[in-house]
Amino acid sequence: MDNKIEGKALKAGTWYTISNFLMRSIGILTTPIFGRLLTEGEFGAYSNFTTWLSILTICITLNLDSTFISARYDFEDSFDEYILSVLGLSTISSIVSIFLLNLVFPLIQPILLIDRFYLNCLLVYLVFLPAVNMFQARERYYYKYKMSVFLSFLVSIGTALLSVVLVLGMGNRLTGRIIGSLIPTILIGIVLYVVIMNLGKRHFVTSYWKYAIKICLPFIPHLLSMSLLNSMDKTMITNICGEEANGLYSMAYTCGSLVSILIVSMNSAFSPWLGQKLNEKKYKDINSFSKTYILLFSAMAVMMMLFAPDILYLIGGHKYLSALYVMPPVACGCIFQFLYTLYVNVEQFTKKTVGMAIASVSAALLNFILNSVFIPKFGYIAAAYTTLAGFAWLLAAHIIIVRIYKMQKVYPNKLVGLVATISVVLTVSINQMYDTPIFRYIFGGIYTVCLMCVIIKNKDKLLVVLKRKKKNV
Repeated sequence: MDNKIEGKALKAGTWYTISNFLMRSIGILTTPIFGRLLTEGEFGAYSNFTTWLSILTICITLNLDSTFISARYDFEDSFDEYILSVLGLSTISSIVSIFLLNLVFPLIQPILLIDRFYLNCLLVYLVFLPAVNMFQARERYYYKYKMSVFLSFLVSIGTALLSVVLVLGMGNRLTGRIIGSLIPTILIGIVLYVVIMNLGKRHFVTSYWKYAIKICLPFIPHLLSMSLLNSMDKTMITNICGEEANGLYSMAYTCGSLVSILIVSMNSAFSPWLGQKLNEKKYKDINSFSKTYILLFSAMAVMMMLFAPDILYLIGGHKYLSALYVMPPVACGCIFQFLYTLYVNVEQFTKKTVGMAIASVSAALLNFILNSVFIPKFGYIAAAYTTLAGFAWLLAAHIIIVRIYKMQKVYPNKLVGLVATISVVLTVSINQMYDTPIFRYIFGGIYTVCLMCVIIKNKDKLLVVLKRKKKNV
């Protein structure tokens, strides 16, 4: 039975990672298209819209699917009823928000800088977005990857195509861009809402709300602080260095965030398996697997550093190449982000999220202080290093928090420290290689070949699991 579960987890996890990475990358790959179709003002207005979308998503939907890592086992026999119940809570929160935000709209409009129509489109989107997220999370926790992968493709490709069509066909291109990005999720969300109601047998259990809110409320400051940590740089660069500097930084940061997309994709596949192992108290299994997991991800992030100029040129064009020195610290920061996310998963499973919130708020504050000091002195590139410092702070904080919870044996902490240290050294070293492209390509080629050899050498371990899976299915 164990081998069957492991095989299903591997196959599902592989597909989740690939599909999530490809689909989330579509947003970055379509950036050059919309950069040409929209004016600078329209592009900026849409960026402002997406910024508020990310913030309001956290505050209104409460990120209730983050409780699934523990609820899957605490309510094993009534998990579908739990999902339906927290979806109902999210819906109530969204509907109340529609009423309240429209009521105070004249007061908040100067802060939001969003038209009432766009705000209401956003709020309707947030009514149905949780149904999509929760259904896909449910499928992951049952290792059912086919429908989840299909929905990822449908939403992402539908959003990209519809947005292009509406931008080209509507007189107001900004409206086309916004509506095109929302409609596919709303339509699929309506269907999945009905599906979840049927799976939960239309049985809402309000006692589950207390369980979910207790976990999620401290989690909200964490998510808001992380959103602030990722967006504060751009605001401060604009204020200190100007819009052109922010444009250069933003493009390089967007390219570097391909690694962040990989983090989200891999973690969505890893967390269901982790929750199962934590529930079974099989800490040695987690420790053993995480060594390979950590090394593989870090190796791919280093490859991103090596080929940063090529990625930046491909996505942004020649005019953005002066910002390439932003990418190594951004990629290194992503390694730190990946590492502390491992510990955050454990904190979520233990249902102790207060420490998480404290760590994130303090990291955002640290980032603000460092930006205030170093951006005026060294320009926009300094912001990449201050963000890296914030992520390093978070990694140290979460290691300490997990140790306090007496769960320090779950991960190989010495390896984590070693990888973090080597990543910083490589960030500095690879920066120097950008001045000698020939040497960088030679080193990058050798590095890529060595990485592929390591993967091929260990392929038998993967094949054994896959063969066991086939025998057991």
